[in-house]
Amino acid sequence: LEKKYDKVCEFCKKHKTRIHYAIYGILITAYLAVVIAACSLNFQRALPLFIITVLAIFFICWDFLIAKYEDKIAAFFSPGERYLEKQWFWLKWVLCAALIITIICWLVFDTAKQGSRQLISFGGLMVYVLLMFIFSKYPTRVAWRPVFSGIGMQFILGLLILRTKVGFDVFHWLGIQIQTFLEYSDTGAKFVFGEKYTDHFFAFKVLPIVVFFSTVMSMLYHIGFMQWLVGKVGWIMQIFMGTTPVESLVAAGNIFVGQTESPLLVRPYLPYITKSELHMTAGFSTIAGSVLGAYISFGVSASHLLTASVMSAPASLATSKLFWPETEKPTISLRSGLHMAKGESKNLLEAASQGASTSILLVANIAVNLISFLALLAFLDSALSWVGSLFDYPQLNFENICAYVFMPFSFMMGVDWEDSFIVGGLLGYKTFFNEFVAYERLSKLIHNREKGGSVYVNGVKQYMTVRSEVIATYALCGFANFGSLGLVIGGLTSITPSKKKEIAGGAFRAMIAGTVACFMTACVAGMLTVPGLEVPCNILLGNAFNSTDISANSTELVECCQQLFS
Repeated sequence: LEKKYDKVCEFCKKHKTRIHYAIYGILITAYLAVVIAACSLNFQRALPLFIITVLAIFFICWDFLIAKYEDKIAAFFSPGERYLEKQWFWLKWVLCAALIITIICWLVFDTAKQGSRQLISFGGLMVYVLLMFIFSKYPTRVAWRPVFSGIGMQFILGLLILRTKVGFDVFHWLGIQIQTFLEYSDTGAKFVFGEKYTDHFFAFKVLPIVVFFSTVMSMLYHIGFMQWLVGKVGWIMQIFMGTTPVESLVAAGNIFVGQTESPLLVRPYLPYITKSELHMTAGFSTIAGSVLGAYISFGVSASHLLTASVMSAPASLATSKLFWPETEKPTISLRSGLHMAKGESKNLLEAASQGASTSILLVANIAVNLISFLALLAFLDSALSWVGSLFDYPQLNFENICAYVFMPFSFMMGVDWEDSFIVGGLLGYKTFFNEFVAYERLSKLIHNREKGGSVYVNGVKQYMTVRSEVIATYALCGFANFGSLGLVIGGLTSITPSKKKEIAGGAFRAMIAGTVACFMTACVAGMLTVPGLEVPCNILLGNAFNSTDISANSTELVECCQQLFS
């Protein structure tokens, strides 16, 4: 028996590859049989499974062809590539002009149909680009291809997602699926904290979502899916924008992971990158997938948060290359064969455990930062109120100061004038504290609008229009704040000590560039968001007749009257 067992083991070892292929073949055949059976029974019900299967087959075939025939494909396209390089000097200006003219023509026709608010957002976008150019590190060395192609890519993504039915439905569906998926964390929270865990909403409802999402991301990282997805997104941006592989991969990685985790994808290459590549804009202009679920649980739109994360990736590269242009020759190019780091876990269960354990520090940081920041904010508001009372202005607080400072920026994004003061305050919270505080305040405004009631109470506006909420969602969707500044400097310095001086010297500029990238994303969202009657007319007109708090030329009131008398 022992000899027979040894022979079986020897046979398995000798034909290991064939056995693996046979098992994979059986599993794939069984999976395809399930898909075909499901589609035969009810195609509409099986449509998501069918789409996922088709996409998987397409990308598997793509990867196979690239791996096997990469040299032949490159040789086939090389004459065209050489021709484009020769003609690129004048061709780039033609493409830039075509992009600008297309956007302007689209805006003219769309404005004639929808209203003039999109023009403010477009003007704001131009102003932000101009400001970044004026305060650029090397204004005369700006390479305009990444800038214009980044803005163009941002606009195209926004157009596909916000203005086409297919794109909007896909992201709306994704938002619902993510929201449903994240609700499974309630099972663990209920078991650990009891049936009344929602009584302590943030601690026992929101933070467990961070733990759950971190676990899932770690598992996806272990099986190689995250590296594959980040690689594909980074490759698209690299080809389209002409950026280097390292910065493209990190920008793509920041859509899914945090600003200290994404550099780990390219850790071996960090000592060899240039100062412009090191410019950490992508980390400041996006949020991590682990906290995305927390913001969704606040009541912020999941589809808009997903869209903002995707659109801010090319915007971060555009602002980075505008604010800190490349002046050195990058040592790592497309032909260098960039390889991403793999996870250290040995199996899927260990990966899940590591993800959960890693989230402990993240959850603790979120909790203690919110405790300290909100306590400091309460003290600051009290101190400012006391100072204001000395001059007969006791309502002075931190939000009011920030609102006045950031109000012009929020208005340039396309926020309604009546709401720009509120959004300015939210931007202040996000910049000087963190986006958790800002989104928590935004969620209260969203809930106030959904409940209805008076628009103004004692002269203070209780909620904003949906358009203003959408633009605020995009503007706040990033880690650009002073707390993250220290986190990035410490995290990156520990990964690559040889770049300590460059990291410390460029971090503040990167935070500003990240902030502007979020503002530019909000401008594009403002250009593409369809304006409409967003406050219930019966409530608004009733308040207008019974109160003097509502301005006679309020945007919402004018729209209500126009609808009433049309």
